[in-house]
Amino acid sequence: MKPVTGMDREWTEATSDFLMYLRLERSLSENTRKAYLQDITRFLKQLKAYAPEQAALLRLSDITAKHIETFLAEVTRSGSSARTQARILSGLNAFFRFLTMEKRIASNPCSSIDTPKTGRHLPVVLSVREIEILLESFDLSIPEGHRNKAIVEVLYGCGLRVSELTELKFSQMFPKQGFIRVLGKGDKQRLVPIGSHSLKALELYYPWRNSLNIRSAHEDYVFLNHYGRPLSRNMVFLMVRHQAEKAGLKKTISPHTFRHSFATHLIENGADLRVVQEMLGHSSILTTEIYTHLDTAFWQQTVLSHHPRP
Repeated sequence: MKPVTGMDREWTEATSDFLMYLRLERSLSENTRKAYLQDITRFLKQLKAYAPEQAALLRLSDITAKHIETFLAEVTRSGSSARTQARILSGLNAFFRFLTMEKRIASNPCSSIDTPKTGRHLPVVLSVREIEILLESFDLSIPEGHRNKAIVEVLYGCGLRVSELTELKFSQMFPKQGFIRVLGKGDKQRLVPIGSHSLKALELYYPWRNSLNIRSAHEDYVFLNHYGRPLSRNMVFLMVRHQAEKAGLKKTISPHTFRHSFATHLIENGADLRVVQEMLGHSSILTTEIYTHLDTAFWQQTVLSHHPRP
């Protein structure tokens, strides 16, 4: 058994306090906190691997920009994208900024490091026809067929994040009023309309769901697996990827693609940007504005494809 070093103890305490800060003061979701922890742990492992003897003596106050830059260089060599590098640096910056605020270290070693340029990334979006092709491809003769179709209908119809879908409960649903109450990032709640297509797909799924052996702890969850347990995000991801291939779609998609498509199609059809922001649960309208760029690209493609001299 490896001895616990002073660095390990100090790091564990600091990380625990940081995660508590993220939960209580910044109200960040569990998934976001896990992502921060994963990046911080990866940095610590790299420190130990790079200079194991020195690392045993290294204190938090000894961490310099050089340590961070060496780590980011290793991340680059591993093939990670500039976007991933920027995310990791952002997490480390938040961690060391917290330690500075708590006066555990004198200065933030990340403050002098430039964020990698990521460029503007436009997400993959399905056309309305591609959505229809996908929905028509489900085999409704198999037990989970109606469930999987309902998942896509709700993802696209309500613009949910996959974590919001897997955590969706009957106590959050108001079908007669045509709304669901979504618990989003940072436990922020929002009301989202749910349309007739989504509600119909859910009604067709419920008989199979209700035939499962469901534990009392899981009775309120809408989407369950064969064992009567809540679906994992990974299960939804794999189902969506498989169904897209089965439907013959050429685009590489994920559950988030339906959220992007939801927002883009609303804006293409004249929805107000502020309304779309509310439906997506974005805290800043700047995050939602990316879909106006997608809309511009849509109109540009439409004009050029129909113009006699494009």
